[in-house]
Amino acid sequence: MVAEAVLGLLTWALIADTTYYLHAAYGWVMFVAIFFWILTVIFLVIYLLQLHLKFHIVPWPLVLLIFNATATVLYITAFVTCSAAIKPTSWRQWDYNRRAAAAFFACLVMVAYGASTFFSFCAWRGLGSNAATSQVTNRA
Repeated sequence: MVAEAVLGLLTWALIADTTYYLHAAYGWVMFVAIFFWILTVIFLVIYLLQLHLKFHIVPWPLVLLIFNATATVLYITAFVTCSAAIKPTSWRQWDYNRRAAAAFFACLVMVAYGASTFFSFCAWRGLGSNAATSQVTNRA
């Protein structure tokens, strides 16, 4: 989650430093980047303070699986949108560089959320345990 927060921060900070308001496509990228950055920071704080242990009624592995899968899909669209909206013949060279870097970091965040989705799926399904450990814990 720390990598997702840092890379997401870089993504939206690079876009925010350009004239994104002149292009509607970058509005979508900003929405996805800021929205999931805020939610990732909230989930990170919840897990660092171990607040998830106090709310037993919430299925945290399923919540994280849904969150990470949604973030992965929406970051795919943000990455494609950001990459397609870059114009190499931009009259403002610094905007081009920042937008290209934002597309790169959006790709990295997309991969990070994809990996988190896989690990969340493993935690939700209980993968990683074997028959010996599950029998020992059931009989004890």
